[in-house]
Amino acid sequence: MKKSEDILYPEQYELYESIQKPVTRRNFFRLVGGGVGVALTVSDVLASTLTSDLKNRESENFDDSTIAAWIHINEAGRIVVYTGKVEVGQNIRTSLTQIVAEELRVSVNDIDMIMGDTSLVPYDRGTFGSLTTPNMSPILRKAAASLREVLVELAASQWKVSASSLRAEGGKVMQASSRKSVTYQQLAQGKKILKPINDKAALTPPEKWKIAGQSVQKINGRDFITGKHQYTCDMVLPGMMYGKILRAPAYGASLVSADTQKAKAITGVTVVQDGDFIGVVSNDSQSAERALWEIRAEWKTTPQPSREVIFNYLKERASSARTESSKGDVDKVFAASKEVLMQTFHVNYIAHAPLEPRAAVAQWEGDKLTVWIGTQRPFGVQEELERHFRMSKENVRVIMPDTGSGYGGKHTGETAIEAARLSKAVGKPVKVVWTREEEFKWAYFRPAGVIDAKSVVDATGNVTAWEFHNYNSGAAGIQIPYEIENQKIQFHPVDSPLRQGSYRALAATANVFARECQMNDMAVSLNIDPVAFRIKHLKDDRLIKVLETTANTFGWTKPKQKGRGYGIACGFEKGGYTALAVEVEVAASGAVNVLRIVSAFECGKIINPRHLRSQVIGCILQGLGGALFEMVDFKDGKMINPSFANYRVPRFSDIPPIEIILIDRPDIRSTGAGEAPIVGIAPAIRNAIYDASGKKLNNLPLLANRGRI
Repeated sequence: MKKSEDILYPEQYELYESIQKPVTRRNFFRLVGGGVGVALTVSDVLASTLTSDLKNRESENFDDSTIAAWIHINEAGRIVVYTGKVEVGQNIRTSLTQIVAEELRVSVNDIDMIMGDTSLVPYDRGTFGSLTTPNMSPILRKAAASLREVLVELAASQWKVSASSLRAEGGKVMQASSRKSVTYQQLAQGKKILKPINDKAALTPPEKWKIAGQSVQKINGRDFITGKHQYTCDMVLPGMMYGKILRAPAYGASLVSADTQKAKAITGVTVVQDGDFIGVVSNDSQSAERALWEIRAEWKTTPQPSREVIFNYLKERASSARTESSKGDVDKVFAASKEVLMQTFHVNYIAHAPLEPRAAVAQWEGDKLTVWIGTQRPFGVQEELERHFRMSKENVRVIMPDTGSGYGGKHTGETAIEAARLSKAVGKPVKVVWTREEEFKWAYFRPAGVIDAKSVVDATGNVTAWEFHNYNSGAAGIQIPYEIENQKIQFHPVDSPLRQGSYRALAATANVFARECQMNDMAVSLNIDPVAFRIKHLKDDRLIKVLETTANTFGWTKPKQKGRGYGIACGFEKGGYTALAVEVEVAASGAVNVLRIVSAFECGKIINPRHLRSQVIGCILQGLGGALFEMVDFKDGKMINPSFANYRVPRFSDIPPIEIILIDRPDIRSTGAGEAPIVGIAPAIRNAIYDASGKKLNNLPLLANRGRI
């Protein structure tokens, strides 16, 4: 069983907002989140800023506070950008390129971005928590603006003129009065710029953006459409072999014995056994699969809970509560109240179900290891390999090709370790690709949870007390945006019987569901409009704005047809503000049809409207599955539905018309959009079903009863 320390886990949410590593030269710039205040002018350092080129970059330990750590103009004049963030379909390769292009006054086509190669890019903890836009964009903006200043100063020094008389544009530094110009390539000469990043470099204000803020097409998008892009599972190295791993039949099972003789007898097959780890390697994947089936293994199993009892199991085994918020005296208010709304919400485990399963290719060259893997945390995987093989981190290189989806599910490096163990044993490169069944069974899940909510409203329609307990799901999104005088909010960690970890928006998908259902039901019980009831308890203008925009666009006050219902929900997560309204139809049979969805979203200044819209829609569609159908079924430690044939995800026929309203706020710095839009869909659908049928559905998924309520 995986313990919480092995994965980015629900009870570790605070790690997403703070950095715990000690300050070193290598991670100093990452920690301060900006430039360093070095009192040097360009003229002081002209002799030392341009040094040898980057042919041996992978062997150098860059000071992250320098321009060269992040941006380099190579001998061919290409602008190369380096970042530890990775592309998993959220289009940050494009948005980060736009930010750099804006500050350097060049086209996005002039820029190449190296992402997630641990030997080439500055250290980064990973791509999660919607942190790329708010954290990485400012770093690259400052690096690019600082580089622009250096190039202008270099030209000014060559021409012996004032830098203020020059301007950078189109890959050149120009002087209008003399019509002189010199290219960036000519100025940099392929050398690295070691000047520290200037924290006070003049950044282009959003209102003057020409490249950022525009719907630039996806960088390398054509490669994905035509099939040119190579995912990890597509890679083939010279002499590469294929590996398969023997898996336990159930959670909690341990290996007693294994007869591998028949597998070893297959031509070209090598069996690798190290304790409980057994793998097979062959020149082709079919032979490896056949060899795996020929292994006769005996396992010892231990009693495990099944889905039917999981919610009682979680509450009974909860650890000491961690108080997230406490003010006023909820017990006093509840004791004095005649009508208290108490509800329990259940949230099932669900799988990430990425289209691209886990895969890794490992290659040893002497004591050096290179691994290609689809992961959200290349440096995290590097550290896992360092620990497992007890080797120097400098001898481990992890490369992350742009990957097909992550959703928080690809933080760990299991396949990297598996491929590396097999490769070390056979002395050749080895590729390990998980099957769909392995992905469903052995990747970690979004945590199941139990949420107890309790609240009371006074005679004036004000919520006067709020008590909220989350068991196991996590603390993300557990705080309420509503103004309530008396609060008690607690998270109760549990040692989960199934492997669990991060999921898109973390526990906010569960906590916002329970919160928005509870708020809705209080409004309905008082015969108060749910939108007006929420606004009555809000002071956050940004949340009010998305809520009102959604309601007005949706036509919230328009009459409904018989058998139809309206539902609404709102929230904020990782700097993004969202509201979502849904219309559903509930048939006499109990079948539910989602007819339309309207959502307003705001995350500060928009960098790429087209891709932001795609992010919001993608979140809603993924959330649709978790709201209606998705549920991991298990018994005695075994997954019962480990395939797309019986694990229900949204289909084209499930998707209604979706209208997205993006609210652009140039006065607020850009934040991430990969998580917040998902949190509103489940409670909005649930509230719409309640409106149409009078039935309160407090369990996710809502349609676990064969698609009916």
